[in-house]
Amino acid sequence: MRKVYPLTGGIHPAENKTQSLESGIGELPLPDRLVVPLQQSIGAATKPVVAVGDRVLKGQMIASPGGIVSTAAHAPTSGTVAAIGEHPVPHPSGMPQMCITIESDGRDEWIEHAGVMDYLDAEPAVILERIRDAGIAGMGGAGFPAAVKLSPRKPIHTLILNGTECEPYITADDILMQEAATEIVEGIKILAHLLGNPETILIGIEDNKPKAYEALQPLLKDTAIELVEFPTKYPSGGEKQLIQILTGREVPSGGLPSDIGIVCQNVGTCHAVYRAIARGEPLISRITTVTGDAFATRRNYRVLIGTPIDHLLTHSGFDPSRCSRLIMGGPMMGFAITDTAAPIVKTTNCLLAPTEEELPTPPPAQACIRCGNCAEACPASLLPQQLFWHARAQNYDKLLAHSLFDCIECGACSYVCPSNIPLVQYYRASKGEILKQRKEKAKADHARERFEFRKQREERIEAEKAAKKEARRLAALEAKKQTKTAEKPDSADDIIQAAIARAAAKRASETPADIQAKLERAINGVQNRLQVAENKYQQMLSEGSQEQQEQALAKVENIKLKLKDSQQKLAQHIAEHGSPTTSEES
Repeated sequence: MRKVYPLTGGIHPAENKTQSLESGIGELPLPDRLVVPLQQSIGAATKPVVAVGDRVLKGQMIASPGGIVSTAAHAPTSGTVAAIGEHPVPHPSGMPQMCITIESDGRDEWIEHAGVMDYLDAEPAVILERIRDAGIAGMGGAGFPAAVKLSPRKPIHTLILNGTECEPYITADDILMQEAATEIVEGIKILAHLLGNPETILIGIEDNKPKAYEALQPLLKDTAIELVEFPTKYPSGGEKQLIQILTGREVPSGGLPSDIGIVCQNVGTCHAVYRAIARGEPLISRITTVTGDAFATRRNYRVLIGTPIDHLLTHSGFDPSRCSRLIMGGPMMGFAITDTAAPIVKTTNCLLAPTEEELPTPPPAQACIRCGNCAEACPASLLPQQLFWHARAQNYDKLLAHSLFDCIECGACSYVCPSNIPLVQYYRASKGEILKQRKEKAKADHARERFEFRKQREERIEAEKAAKKEARRLAALEAKKQTKTAEKPDSADDIIQAAIARAAAKRASETPADIQAKLERAINGVQNRLQVAENKYQQMLSEGSQEQQEQALAKVENIKLKLKDSQQKLAQHIAEHGSPTTSEES
């Protein structure tokens, strides 16, 4: 028997699992319309590869991965693409997302598909590409793209299959292990082949699933796979918590299991990998638990991805008058659904419709009494009380310092809180705000880098232009020097001195009579300008505005000053040289 380690913290809520295990996996009638969201996993949204009006076949890729961390989407049945646009989806925010809507033709006609022969001997790269193209994401709740998780950058020594399914009410993995144990074991072999056949392969399962244990155990003889059973306690199904239980090792804060040589996959994901590789079937359906006292029929169904929630309600005898609130997921980590037109997605493991007596509405929150129950129940060894205070104060730096993102949002702290404080909602909202701020900062940094790059480019271009202009100027000067004739002055000083000499010679040749005649001509010119200015001023007095009148008067006064200056120069010249007329008469 492999040693198991006790779970840190944790709680024991009522399981309520037997209600949905009385029957096997059921099938639903084909819906008239299926809505496939483009965002069904962690990472980038998918990109549509079909258009409205296109006919598609079951299993045909209708949206390709939008990046390395992304998954493809496929048509759940044959029909026609009716719309590509926003549609309600199951999400805590209640916000719509881009979806591809397919009108079913009722024929459920498959695209041609085939599995990989001898898949345990195939190249891992070929298998990984198949998994990526099949659109497989983690089906335990997180929805991380399987192909990315199965491509670790470090050597892996331990592969863990998560069959814990610890949350109350949910039995999707339990019934799958009971009815598809052989396919799950084959899927485990495929995963081990991809990871280089790790030395340790474990299936973790709680002791409240005896039928699943009995179905798996005989198939593991003569294999390296070990089935490990341990006591039931919530939330032992958390990835990091299960690793701690089975190996005694802890994943570093902010780290990944692969950092310590471990990969953990859900048994539902493992089953989807088998169907994709051995049969060539993409992920277009999943097992979903439909339970709660507001349903007449409580069981597990194999549901096509994109099936509207109201389709399940109709075929399960849903009584809305008895339902206190419709929940996607379990009572601990699920969220309320307000629009039943939203579809089933790859991570939908449960649809819960409890009555008020079954799952009472939480009473109003009261003040924290600092009892410390939340810290004792936390499986991640966090300080929920401090996280709550910092979340209320929107002190995001403190939240990060207290390892907010190590919180798995299991709800154990809220469950034990005597003041009924919805602690998880505070943590979830704070995480969303921090991620939003990070995206905005990354966007701003990118914009700044683009601006600085453009500025540097413009400065470089301007510097190059200036250098070319200076080179042309210097070349022109050099050419001018080379073509200068011997008669021309040799320098700028020579040119200036020659101009001064010409001016002096011209002045020396003028007689006093010539100078007096020039001054008199200047006076006549100023008098003419004065006459024009005075006429203009008189016109403005009768027609112009106050501003125009002032401008015209200023011009008249300015010309009068010039006239007076010219007359003074003439009088001074006559006083010094005498009038030519007077000299001749004498």
